[in-house]
Amino acid sequence: MLQFFRKLFKTRLGAIIAIAFLVLIALAFASGDVANTGNFGGIAGGNRVATVGDDRIDTSTLSQAATSALERARQDNPRMSMEGFLAAGGLEQVLEDMIDRMAVAVFGRQNGIVASERLIDSEVAQLPVFQGPDGNFSQEIFDQAIRQRGISEKLVREDLRQGLIARQMIVPAAFGVVMPRELALRYASLLRETRQGAIAVLPSALFVPEQEPDEKALQAFYNENSERFIRPERRVIRYASFGPTALSEVPEPTDAEIAFRFNQNKERFAASESRALTQLVVPTEAAARAVIAEVTGGTSLEAAALEKGLATAELGTLSRDDLARQTSQAVANAAFSARSGALAAPARSGLGWHVIRVDSIDARPARTLDDAREVLAEEISAEKRRVAVTERLSEIEDGFDEGQNLSEVAQGLGIELQRTKPLLADGQVYLEAEEQAPEVLERVLETAFAMDAQEPQIAEVVPGETFVIFEVVDIAQSAVAPFAEIKDDVTSAYMLDRASSAARDAAVKVRDAVREGKTLQQAMAALETRLPPVQPVRMNREELTRMQQQRQQVAPPLALLFNMAEGTVKSIPAPDDRGWFVVSLDDIEPGKVEDGDPIVETARRELGSVAGNEYGAALRQAIRSQVGVEKNETGIDAVREQLSGGR
Repeated sequence: MLQFFRKLFKTRLGAIIAIAFLVLIALAFASGDVANTGNFGGIAGGNRVATVGDDRIDTSTLSQAATSALERARQDNPRMSMEGFLAAGGLEQVLEDMIDRMAVAVFGRQNGIVASERLIDSEVAQLPVFQGPDGNFSQEIFDQAIRQRGISEKLVREDLRQGLIARQMIVPAAFGVVMPRELALRYASLLRETRQGAIAVLPSALFVPEQEPDEKALQAFYNENSERFIRPERRVIRYASFGPTALSEVPEPTDAEIAFRFNQNKERFAASESRALTQLVVPTEAAARAVIAEVTGGTSLEAAALEKGLATAELGTLSRDDLARQTSQAVANAAFSARSGALAAPARSGLGWHVIRVDSIDARPARTLDDAREVLAEEISAEKRRVAVTERLSEIEDGFDEGQNLSEVAQGLGIELQRTKPLLADGQVYLEAEEQAPEVLERVLETAFAMDAQEPQIAEVVPGETFVIFEVVDIAQSAVAPFAEIKDDVTSAYMLDRASSAARDAAVKVRDAVREGKTLQQAMAALETRLPPVQPVRMNREELTRMQQQRQQVAPPLALLFNMAEGTVKSIPAPDDRGWFVVSLDDIEPGKVEDGDPIVETARRELGSVAGNEYGAALRQAIRSQVGVEKNETGIDAVREQLSGGR
């Protein structure tokens, strides 16, 4: 609940990027692409954007990280452009995060804090993007992925090394912070305070000017606000979807194939044991034993972790070898020596001391060929289908490369092509707010908005089940709409703009009158305009917090009410120029909280977590000062210019 206070200080950009201490290479792979930024070594300003101690951040690394951050931002807002990202300070935020991580790594190296090669191996193996269909690390996939993106294994490992060193240094600084009870009591009382006041609404619709604007005024407004009339890029897509049955048929597996598969995988059908585990990692053995003592006394592992500003992690179901690869052999031995529902003895890995709870045990006996026959038959059939489908898909791709068109491929597959209405990048049908692109195109829209027209493609929508062939047949570029085509829209926008300005002037007049001693009702009446009646409001902060936790929209005047001083009056605009609010706060009743109230302990834990984060931030800043950071503004500007295309 106290996170409410923290949210007040979060910027929109911070919510979009949020990549502090994030593994940059992992980010690049998660985004699905890393832009081909080219060689920055020859651009103006050299190839360095910052020096951290004796290390440096080069222009290509910054460009790659910024491109990846933009791709992540587009997952929430597909219409986000690089220009908008840069204008919002995205490049600067990415660079600051990179400097933080490098400074901590340099400081750690100077003071003998390292990340072993084995620990880095474990981190690489756990990245989902490098795992095969069986969930295990695949060297082949790893090599292929870094080759496709032009990234060396050395760069991947160095990036992970920095992140692991940072984790070892920052986590202990933030661990186990407990706030004084008196301070928690004060914050808890804030959560229960009640505020009383009044809200006046001045809708723009009641201030619309009576006289229609002339052509000259409209043209001037259009020219001054042309960015408000930009039409987004629209594309029309021709497509057809189909399943594997349209591609090929495969024979059933033979008894010989099943027997061969069984003999090749006997260890898979041997007796096995796996366990579902939940863990908490702490810095010292003493801390681990203290947690175990709390849990033995009746506290849950989750509650004990929360009390110290930490959180448990569910590891899923793992074998002994899997757990050893992720942690250490000592941790695996301890976890597989405990009974179901119990805590294992504390054991150490490169990350710290592990407190592990055994949630369940899955012990399986050995299986014979007859036991495994049905499973193996299904697997072999699925593999044959995948091979046949892959070969057919490759043939289709080769056909496109050799000049075959979409209609010819559709005819060969016996499927019918369809055509979409003009679509926006987020899938919305242009000028139809309630209509979306066909569901089968959702996963290919990003590709469709990056490709040229008349370049047919094939994509797998649902792995092994649904495929789609498609091409872009029409592209309408983003541009300001011609005045003659949108004159009515410009007129409406002009009238709303003037109405909003008039409503703002009226709101300022009401606000000033209240400050001079009138009541809000008297000030509104003095406008001599028929307006909605003033609404009295009485609300406590707990109600506001519940609304936020339930993701309900909090009206701007209510949010303002809880950010004002008692006895003050303020004005605030409504969204989209719809009007103005005048908010008067008459009284603040302090919340009543007794020392034994559960809310005090909740506040204490959450404040401890917040304080721990602040300690970590302070440590990072101190490390930066000691290591030494020098930025090359010329290099940064060159990266910004390259990313914006020189605009």
